[in-house]
Amino acid sequence: MKLCNLLVDGAVHLGLVTGRGVVDAAAAGCKLSMEQLIDGAERGALERLSADEGLPVLPSPVYANVLSRVGKLACIGLNYRQHAINANLPIPSQPIVFSKFADALVPSGAQVCLPDWEESYDYEAELVIVMGKEAWNVSAEEAKSLVFGYTCGNDLSCRAAQMRSGQWLIGKTMPGFGPCGPCIVTADAFDPDEPHYIRSTVNGELRQNGDITDMIFPVSELISYTSRYVRLQPGDLIFTGTPSGVALEGGSSKYDWLRPGDRVTVEIEGIGVLENKMI
Repeated sequence: MKLCNLLVDGAVHLGLVTGRGVVDAAAAGCKLSMEQLIDGAERGALERLSADEGLPVLPSPVYANVLSRVGKLACIGLNYRQHAINANLPIPSQPIVFSKFADALVPSGAQVCLPDWEESYDYEAELVIVMGKEAWNVSAEEAKSLVFGYTCGNDLSCRAAQMRSGQWLIGKTMPGFGPCGPCIVTADAFDPDEPHYIRSTVNGELRQNGDITDMIFPVSELISYTSRYVRLQPGDLIFTGTPSGVALEGGSSKYDWLRPGDRVTVEIEGIGVLENKMI
């Protein structure tokens, strides 16, 4: 099942992504929120709505954040081998974990400001884990059973700021630097250990074209490792790293840094297309 949050007349409505398009589940009588579903609410009513071909689809859906209750935003660095090699950085022997603040999260369709007092802005297409249950020092074997679903993410980065600090934080968490969406595909409908392409484009030009199975550390290991140091809660997000093709890898000699006016898309097979305009 694919779920989304919609902005309708200033209110957030739960939406369903069907083969026909996006359906406003709230307008169809569903009173559930994304958070209630993550917390374990019964999905039967949504499944019935999803099968109802008589419900109208929205011609131009406006997306809200995939989560209204924003929790922790954990991120993994250098989790694709070729990306690390092309960026002239050592391949990690264990996951590199950093974070973003809550106001980094914005939905598909949102505009993202690139402050003019900095430079070297970059894109990073990423699979994002949406936790469904608490995880504290969990094993890799049980980790995937604690996942609610997955979404597309863009780990936007200010490289100059990122590289002047070993902590990375200041280059990663400007407002809007964690776009996610447009929807969450539930864990029973998406297996991150199976091949799914992951791509990014800038103004329609293909930049990244990888597969999520090329991760150095798969989803189960990332959750397990992160949970040894961070008590993960339902609704927390984990950005899982990016494949090769970012501007950093050529020092912008191959691809230019992002500029105001650029449109960046992230597409993951089986999930959808996340799109944001830089301003």
